[in-house]
Amino acid sequence: MTDSSFPWYLALLAVIAGVRVIELWFSTRHQTRLFAEGATKVHEPFYPLMVGVHVGLLVASPLEVWVGQRPFQPWLGWPMLILLGGCLAGRLWVWRSLGEQWNVQIVRSPRPIIDNGPYRFVRHPNYTIVIIEMFALPLVHTAYWTALLCSLLNAGILRRRIQHEEAALFARPDYAAKMGTKPRFLPTCVVRKS
Repeated sequence: MTDSSFPWYLALLAVIAGVRVIELWFSTRHQTRLFAEGATKVHEPFYPLMVGVHVGLLVASPLEVWVGQRPFQPWLGWPMLILLGGCLAGRLWVWRSLGEQWNVQIVRSPRPIIDNGPYRFVRHPNYTIVIIEMFALPLVHTAYWTALLCSLLNAGILRRRIQHEEAALFARPDYAAKMGTKPRFLPTCVVRKS
């Protein structure tokens, strides 16, 4: 029998799943508008696998907790919840910055390149957030095997996906000029010598 925190963990997973459904709705809406303006979708052979890993995370996390009888460990669970809260704030910042250009698939758009918000610092802040979420969500309730396996699968898929996405983006001279020197995931600190 799992401890009394398990229903709360299920509720957290349900909220995350609900956010993903809302994301898909917004993405479809945004794509419709972008396609009407002449945007095109980039073929992504790994997109179904990426979706599978995200769904797998939401299914495997509670299963591991339930089957493994994993208790909530406050020393791990609370920091992971705080990290997830930071990810949600970051995700909202990304959505606000991209506006109607945000979607879950790779789209070539004639719209201007966004280089404000978190895009001032890195090329792929959304992927940074996804990487952290993929690791933190299972660890809220000590589903460490799910955290490890899903993070590794996600890393392999993202590696390929980012290659496809950057091929499309760097084909635009304005993207290369605005974003080419920025790091992919984490901002770099510039230390000035006195």
